[in-house]
Amino acid sequence: MVVSADITLPEESELTVEEVNLSTATLRAGSFHLGKYCEQANNEFMLCRLEENDPRKCVNEGKAVTACTLEFFRKVKKSCLAEFNQYTTCIDKSSGDFGLQHCRTTQGVFDGCMLEKLHLERPGFGYFTEARVHATNRPKPPVEEKATYPDATPGLPDTAERKPARFGSRFYWMTE
Repeated sequence: MVVSADITLPEESELTVEEVNLSTATLRAGSFHLGKYCEQANNEFMLCRLEENDPRKCVNEGKAVTACTLEFFRKVKKSCLAEFNQYTTCIDKSSGDFGLQHCRTTQGVFDGCMLEKLHLERPGFGYFTEARVHATNRPKPPVEEKATYPDATPGLPDTAERKPARFGSRFYWMTE
């Protein structure tokens, strides 16, 4: 990667956090509850990435997401380990693509345990696709001004003759 001299990169110590070393089946088994449990941290991180357009400015938000994920799986381990392991094993062994459709009974047992012990209900179908307004305390970054170039090609003057397109518009269905 090539960067200019005026760009400062964070030190490795700033980027070092405890990793979430879990298998695909484990992450898929906990994904719905994890998404709901860490929704605030995830939304904050994604908003930062969208607004800042620079991943260096969102390192702390990314650390918060990782910390929330670790906290969630520690709570699951403490409260519903047997049910979670059963569900994870089913996902891992029942299909080649980690499909959830073969494991609905073990999913029901795990969901019941999560509701009973952690008071965390499995989100309904389409929960993560719903539009939401995210409230944040982080200040909105200043809007960058549009770049202007002194040698840019000037546009047509307002008095210039504007002929219709030779072969018609490509938006022919919009004209009536």
